[in-house]
Parts: sequence; C-alpha cells; structure tokens
Amino acid sequence: MSVAEFIGINLDCPDPPALAEFYATLTGGKVTYSAPEGAAMSVEGGLTMLFQRKENHTPASWPDGEPSKQFHLDFYVDDLDTGEASAVAAGATKVSFQPGDGKWRVLADPAGHLFCICPRS
Repeated sequence: MSVAEFIGINLDCPDPPALAEFYATLTGGKVTYSAPEGAAMSVEGGLTMLFQRKENHTPASWPDGEPSKQFHLDFYVDDLDTGEASAVAAGATKVSFQPGDGKWRVLADPAGHLFCICPRS
C-alpha cells in the first residue's frame, strides 16, 4: 500500500506555456493546460510535467557554479545526432561541458533546465 500517488514533475520557469510546448514537442506529448502562471503537458503512459511561473528564474549553472544543478531529466532517443538536432530545433541548447565520452548529450531547455538524451540501446 502506498502513502502517496506520484502526480508529476513541476519546474519553475519564466514562461510556463512556452516550456510546456517545448516538452510536448520534444516528447510527442500533449499540452493539457496552459495559462500565464502555469501549464502542464502529459505523455503517453501518464507522466505529467507541470510548469510554474517564477519571476526572476535563474537557470542552473553547469557543470559548477551558482545556482548549482539540483536535478536533470533523462530522455531516450533512437539516435543521438538526430535527437540533438530535433531538440535544438525545438528550442534547446547544447551546453559546452559534455561528460560521458559521447555516450549521451547534455542540453538545456529554453528556461535553462538541464536534460540528457541517451541512446535507447
């Protein structure tokens, strides 16, 4: 028996509707709510990402600095180059520090949250 049911991940950002659209494009998900103060998107299987407006949002610094990275998201892709190109076309940026000897790629979403794309196999 569980104590709580997982609802989703909530990210602070300066523009919730835009970030919901970015992640919907990246994942093939669907924006389920969109307002200036908050937005949500869901992917097949039920994972929900929520976005909350925060004035003066400061992206994490990578790999070191202030504010430090406190989390990141991971996504499978079929091909790293194609996945990176598609993410960048949707609004992501590839960050300069890339650990892992090319086994995955570190990118930042339009609000500066870090995420990795990893090969499915």
